[in-house]
Amino acid sequence: MKVAILSDVHGNLEALSAVLRQAGGLEVYCLGDYVDYGAQPNEVIEALKDAGARGVAGNHDVAALTGDRSGFNARAAMGSVWTADHLTEESRRYLEGLPLELNEEMGGAQVYFAHGSPDDRLWEYVDPRTHQDLFGHYLDKVGARSIGLGHTHVPYVWEDGGRTVFNPGSVGQPRDGDWRAAFAVVTFDGGRVEVEERRVEYDVEGAAKKILDAGLPESFSQRLRTGT
Repeated sequence: MKVAILSDVHGNLEALSAVLRQAGGLEVYCLGDYVDYGAQPNEVIEALKDAGARGVAGNHDVAALTGDRSGFNARAAMGSVWTADHLTEESRRYLEGLPLELNEEMGGAQVYFAHGSPDDRLWEYVDPRTHQDLFGHYLDKVGARSIGLGHTHVPYVWEDGGRTVFNPGSVGQPRDGDWRAAFAVVTFDGGRVEVEERRVEYDVEGAAKKILDAGLPESFSQRLRTGT
């Protein structure tokens, strides 16, 4: 069984379209933050719906629905207000229907998905440099062979004794110094899990211009070009 795992699309339709083309019809999972920062939240949701994607909610998705932006800096809060004002009712219903976690069997392996972590599904930033000693705890807690997380916008793969924790990086706003859209193709076979990280070039200038034309903060467009 082979699937495409993506996360943190953040309203960037150009990046998402490039990723879905390269995914080539694979089953798609999204690990949260469909919206915010980018100028096309509704179009992103529609594209993922058309692709038959399953997924979990991220902190930006929840903030756009609830109006609780207490964890955001000033610019992020501005973007969240803009997103909330521009979401269609259909998009709202879609985001409201997203669970905070998924725990599924894939190719003989139990797999867990969340945006943040099993301990804090929306807000915890999980980085191997600071959380590697917790990976065994996470896997035991959710009873999984593999865990996929988003939120950090930085891809990684950790493996130990046939168990895996990975982050596919960000489709719409990478922050690892590489501007290209990031995602992962994950193969599940007889309990084994293999994670292949991928990067895709896209029309970054088109996405950046749409952000500026929408009146969103200029920094949202600038960081698309640098991947930071």
